[in-house]
Amino acid sequence: MTRRRPPLRDIGPALVAGDAQRETALLLSIIEAVSAGPDVEPLAAAVARLITEATTTDVCFVHVLDDAERSLTLTGATPPFDAAVGQVQLPIGVGVTGWVASRRKPAVIVEHKEQDPRYLPIPALRGSDFVSMASVPMTSDAAGLVGVLNVHTLARREFSAADVRLLTVIGSLVAGAMHSARLHRQLVLRERAQERFTEQVIAAQEAERRRLAGDIHDGISQRLVSLAYHLDAAERALPSRPGDAAEQLRFARGLADLSMDEARAAIGGLRPPVLDDLGLPGGLSSLARSLPDLVVNLDVAEHRLPEQHELALYRIAQEALQNVVKHAAASRVRLRFTVACDGARLEIGDDGRGFDPNRPGGARAVGGYGMQSMSERAELVGGTLTVRSRPGSGTVVTVTLP
Repeated sequence: MTRRRPPLRDIGPALVAGDAQRETALLLSIIEAVSAGPDVEPLAAAVARLITEATTTDVCFVHVLDDAERSLTLTGATPPFDAAVGQVQLPIGVGVTGWVASRRKPAVIVEHKEQDPRYLPIPALRGSDFVSMASVPMTSDAAGLVGVLNVHTLARREFSAADVRLLTVIGSLVAGAMHSARLHRQLVLRERAQERFTEQVIAAQEAERRRLAGDIHDGISQRLVSLAYHLDAAERALPSRPGDAAEQLRFARGLADLSMDEARAAIGGLRPPVLDDLGLPGGLSSLARSLPDLVVNLDVAEHRLPEQHELALYRIAQEALQNVVKHAAASRVRLRFTVACDGARLEIGDDGRGFDPNRPGGARAVGGYGMQSMSERAELVGGTLTVRSRPGSGTVVTVTLP
């Protein structure tokens, strides 16, 4: 059965009996605090300030349960203790705060805190400066325990049942918002971790590709160059006569040339050298020049991006232009790269035959698995890829990076 939370009017004695204006002001302050934003620390700071005003206490500490639910971290405090936010941690069950968290019930110490077996002095919070304290759990039906609220007074104070009830109600009201803020923080941290992981994966792939490209260049390519040189020398040394030797030498020279072409293609496939030399703007210009049968309208911003972003956009442009050549039957291509304060944008459009993206298979039916590859490349660096096309009206591939 769901516990019934006491309505705000039931906590009147802790404020001023019958003072509807103060009750309304407190309710509005709570609403404002929980609506301020999704970040945990600002919410905890607002709650601490609100509680000291509502309870006429001297300081307030908001301890929030960590993600592992094994300890509490000081997340909000009234000045001058706001400087200690994030630096004080208490395991569940340790100190008065840990005791309240483990048992999920309030604790009040009127005086002589040091004699209470539950009390643990924390130098950063200067507990000896304060005489009385009250501590209540922050709980909600959906989230369970979220944290603990502590208030302290310089003068001796008998915290009444109404005082404790007020703290408990405020804790319950903000617990849901605090839980949502924690979930938001966890999501942001996971997204950042995913972004870092993606960057590391791409960097590792590129480092390996550079190594392989270097091995091919320094090993296979150099040996093939040497082979071609010796074959030329052997051919010149032979008497000028028709025969099997000269024919075999010419055949060997052809194989050497073919091997050189394949090695260069392999190096370019592993790591486009133009990106190292000229960056993405130069790489896109080079791709445009590689389309001799098409009129290319090139509009490229001279702006550098992080390495993994440049590589992704280059590969997407390369795949999109190959699709134009293979499938579009186009005469013109528009290649545009722009950078603004909100991100980068790459657009490849053609005047070809187009296709119906709503028919079975959609873009994949036209471009094979290249479309899927382009989309995955864009997603890996946090971007999005869209394809617009109609039969007879060409196709536009757009990539946006935040």
